Amino acid sequence: MEPVLTKNFRKGQPPMSLREYEAAGGYQALRISVREHSPEEVVRIVSDSNLRGRGGAGFPTGQKWQGLPPMDKSALPRLVIANLDEMEPGTFKDRYLVENDPHQFLEGLIIAGYACRSELAYVFIRGEYLAPPADTIERALAEARDAGYVGRDILGSGWNYDVHIHMSAGRYMCGEAMGILNAMEGKRAIPRTKPPYEVTSGAWGKPTVVNNVETFCCLPHIILNGPGWFRKIGKAKDVGPKIYGISGRVKRPGSYELPMGTTLRELLDQAGGMLNGYQFKAALPGGASTMYLDDSEMDVPLEFESLKEIHCYFGTGTAIVADHTTCIVGLTHNLQQFYARESCGWCTPCRDGLPWIEKLYRDQEEGRGQPGDPELLMELSRSVHGNTFCALALGAVVSIESSLTKFRSEYDDHIRLHRCPFKDQH
Repeated sequence: MEPVLTKNFRKGQPPMSLREYEAAGGYQALRISVREHSPEEVVRIVSDSNLRGRGGAGFPTGQKWQGLPPMDKSALPRLVIANLDEMEPGTFKDRYLVENDPHQFLEGLIIAGYACRSELAYVFIRGEYLAPPADTIERALAEARDAGYVGRDILGSGWNYDVHIHMSAGRYMCGEAMGILNAMEGKRAIPRTKPPYEVTSGAWGKPTVVNNVETFCCLPHIILNGPGWFRKIGKAKDVGPKIYGISGRVKRPGSYELPMGTTLRELLDQAGGMLNGYQFKAALPGGASTMYLDDSEMDVPLEFESLKEIHCYFGTGTAIVADHTTCIVGLTHNLQQFYARESCGWCTPCRDGLPWIEKLYRDQEEGRGQPGDPELLMELSRSVHGNTFCALALGAVVSIESSLTKFRSEYDDHIRLHRCPFKDQH
């Protein structure tokens, strides 16, 4: 496919300035939105495109926006939050988009503000990213403000819209759908009870729309080319261009723009295949919060609907590849260390269950594993699954359940040998 989200990328060079972005057609979609469409019409165009959120959950973007209350029943101001927290292990697509084409992201963020009748937006950035992405957005934002795309009376429409950057506290929970609202308010990042949902009562009690950076980047192209054009991009059931990522022992790890529905085999081919001397064993297809796919599932389309049919999640579309020398028990233990540490402690199954799970994995890796531990791990993961306020614990345990189902022999070998059987292969 022809590049869409990455068409303005310039390898090894700074991102386009505002003038260069405009020369390449930039901000035309914003002009069309504000001058030719009502906010309701923009919402309808986005809804007709079938754009699904690119942050992991895959909720239809237009449907989320339609959930905002009518203006005569709405608290003001309405807020738009761009989620650039991106703290999911193995995920590295949003920073890639922002640092290479910040104006594409800002244009999408402004279009979303117009569609949602908002006057204020925040860009919520992962604390560990520190300066580079924030500086890149700040420079682009200053250019956009000077050009009249941000601020008062945008393009002579009478509509005011400002954008602020908020550096996250640097916890995984800060980027969770509802935890981000508490983090924005300066509170402990914990999930909130639903309802109310954020579109009716979000940050500071105001109607709030939270979308992922990649979702915003799709918007200018949908407005310019139409929802039908967007729906034609895709190889299976879900649609649009997608930034896929791949890491592990592959020849060219990184981010690749491909149509939705690209298979794991095709993504691996894009990355040049496995490094010489290594064979594919399994992959987490969409970051750490997804299930393992083995070599029999490499031709399943990587998208929300097709993966749901095999009881797997698409997540962020950034695959973590394990080769034949990788210990699946050790890899899963590594993930459990992360999730146990990053739990906000709000729910008992997550607060107490994940450290218990991590300890059982540590015992496996350090030679203290006992017969019955795999069964206990499965029991614990199922007791956590679906019994917490947010999806952190759910994402933590899906790798456990799939690894026990597909790689049970590795657990048994750890117990039988009282050590990791892969330790000598590195």
